[in-house]
Amino acid sequence: MTLRKLGSDAVTALGAMAQGLFASLLIGTIVSTIGQQAGVEALVEIGDFAKSMAGPAMAIAIAYSMKASPLVIFSSATVGAAANSLGGAGGPLAVYVIAFIAVMAGMAVSKKTKVDIIVTPLATIVVGVALALAIAPAVGNAASSVGTLIIWATEQQPFVMGIVVSVVMGICLTLPISSAAICAALGLTGLAGGAALAGCCAQMVGFAVVSFRENRWSGIVSQGIGTSMLQMGNIVRNPRIWIAPIVVSAVTGPLATCLFHLEMNGPAISSGMGTCGLVGQIGVYTGWMAETAAGARSAITFSDWSALFLISFLLPAVLTPLVALPLRRMGWIKDGDMKI
Repeated sequence: MTLRKLGSDAVTALGAMAQGLFASLLIGTIVSTIGQQAGVEALVEIGDFAKSMAGPAMAIAIAYSMKASPLVIFSSATVGAAANSLGGAGGPLAVYVIAFIAVMAGMAVSKKTKVDIIVTPLATIVVGVALALAIAPAVGNAASSVGTLIIWATEQQPFVMGIVVSVVMGICLTLPISSAAICAALGLTGLAGGAALAGCCAQMVGFAVVSFRENRWSGIVSQGIGTSMLQMGNIVRNPRIWIAPIVVSAVTGPLATCLFHLEMNGPAISSGMGTCGLVGQIGVYTGWMAETAAGARSAITFSDWSALFLISFLLPAVLTPLVALPLRRMGWIKDGDMKI
């Protein structure tokens, strides 16, 4: 396997990991929250079961994205469960690293012997669980430490770090990598999570609105509630179309941290989701509810909702076309440059 192929697989696996996390932890959190608010215990239980399967779901998604054989895919469930459990707060990163290696080990022996049904699961599980026992706690602690450092730095320097986190996470969301997986792996919550959410929303809503003349309402939906990654091909052709959303993320990030004190205290993966399926906003709401239940917040106020609406929707929708206007007049952006 060449380094280029390995790198490509690693990027693909990162995106797949986010999907696995979305289909377990994130959906589980949403269902549990609905159940708690509606007083439906069955929904709470369904959500809890979904959340408990985050490790296997991530590992299976990684194996599937690498086009592994069925036996490798099925065996990776055990690897994901072990890595996520032993990785603690940094479980998603531990799953990513360990499952990726275990899947490669399984693929290396897959269909090479007459007893494939024994050899392939054995190789995948033994390599994966052994690695989980050996390095998952260290990988998890390292990821947790980096995330804690970013969170601490954001609290100490909310203006500077608000810009940095917002811009970087927004760029990661539009690139063919996963901002959600990065936020989950690092456990980005609190003010840092709020800055990450601001950056992601600036990219999604910004591109959706600024490209309205080319993509109309279907573009609003596909980018504003789907993903700004749809613009990646256009960015390669004309990188200048990326200027406006990035500039806006540099504005909304510090506004979120310094002015509105917007925090993401729901699942860390929500910090990197932006307005995709409104998961980022649901994550903020989940955090509010947890704080209210714990007595740290007396109630969810109109100011809370206003701040979330401004950072997530209104400011990106208004500011991005304004920043793009002089770029259009200079000829840096032309009609059709953002057609998807």
